[in-house]
Amino acid sequence: MSTQETAITTRDIMHQRYLLVDGFVTVADGIKLLCEHNASALVIKKRNENDEYGIVLPSDIAKKVLAPNRAAERINLYEIMSKPIIGVRPEMNVRYCARLFDQFGLALAPVIDHQHQVMGIVDYSTLVLHGLAPQHGICV
Repeated sequence: MSTQETAITTRDIMHQRYLLVDGFVTVADGIKLLCEHNASALVIKKRNENDEYGIVLPSDIAKKVLAPNRAAERINLYEIMSKPIIGVRPEMNVRYCARLFDQFGLALAPVIDHQHQVMGIVDYSTLVLHGLAPQHGICV
């Protein structure tokens, strides 16, 4: 990157296709919310200041509910969520975000501000299509 190029950050490319929900929501209701809002992730709210965020992806539902033939109406999101989640700073350069994904096997990460609030989501699609492609004049 030349000194004249501006670094693209996670804030620049994050998307809003996520929902912040309570962990006591059932998986069935979580699926309904994903459909209604065209969301790609359910971020589970913190219960208190000292708690951490959780996350449920459609792949979690497929692996932990659909495949073992469990009843989605009887399972709460907190039972299948990943917690704690790895978040990224809004100022993080997308190149470092891509390295983080690779090193830790992540598919996406919430962008978390300095007040510890979720601002958006970064995933591989946004990293490539909005982070790398514009630098090369592709998909502009």
